[in-house]
Amino acid sequence: RKALNHELSKLFNEMWDVDVNRFMPGKDYAIELQGKASDNATRDSAARHLFHYVNEERMKSIKTFATFISLLDNYETSTGVAEVVTPEEIAENNHFLDAILETEVMKLAHQYLIKKNLAEPNLTDFKSQLYDIWFQLYARKEGNRLDSCGFEHVFVGETSRGKQILGLHNWVQFYLQEKRNQIDYKGYVARKNKNRPDKDDQVLSLQFTWKGLVKPIGSTFIGVSPEFEFALYTIIFLLSKESVIRERVKIEEYELQIVVCRHGQHIGTAYPVLLGTSGE
Repeated sequence: RKALNHELSKLFNEMWDVDVNRFMPGKDYAIELQGKASDNATRDSAARHLFHYVNEERMKSIKTFATFISLLDNYETSTGVAEVVTPEEIAENNHFLDAILETEVMKLAHQYLIKKNLAEPNLTDFKSQLYDIWFQLYARKEGNRLDSCGFEHVFVGETSRGKQILGLHNWVQFYLQEKRNQIDYKGYVARKNKNRPDKDDQVLSLQFTWKGLVKPIGSTFIGVSPEFEFALYTIIFLLSKESVIRERVKIEEYELQIVVCRHGQHIGTAYPVLLGTSGE
């Protein structure tokens, strides 16, 4: 398997350390892991929600979280249905990018990409590059309906032909959907070297149902800020022209494979895989 990428590990740990907006387990939120997910998702190993408590006041008071949350209702989640993007939604996308570009996390990412000649030093140019990568619409399957974009897939989640869940790798969306009883958490997926995750683990593999469909295994960061995930996936996307990019990194105590798939010039999907669990 791929060797650990020390350069990226160092950078991502620096980003982790300056992520002042990250939510701390036990302080800003609490999760209840409950039981281990079954192989076929027919059994529910978790009677209660995954998120026992989240400090919503703090969430609403942080600009990057607040602007991020305003984007979550902008999408038609079923693929094959063309997205309609309103001027208000374009403005919301821009507010979000403006907010994250002010953070230390994104500044570190930007500096790194400039060094690699992968981003323009000018902030306006960098912002339009980010807009294109994440928010530009494309047709996910053959056909010409512009039904998807990187942001929708990774952060909001999509459903395909009423059969499967695509994406949805973000804890804020998970929490908000769970609160509305749209998501049913079914249990955790354990790592080989660790039978049971801890309630303060900030990367988890989960099983859940959403809109009546099952996601047998989905992995996600927990508690991190939107800018952290955005920066992490953008860097990996820009570092390679491969259609599927896998980078092995160590962030804090988590050994991860970060997977990013491209859809032409845009992000198709992106998520962390805890090493020692089976991937997606």
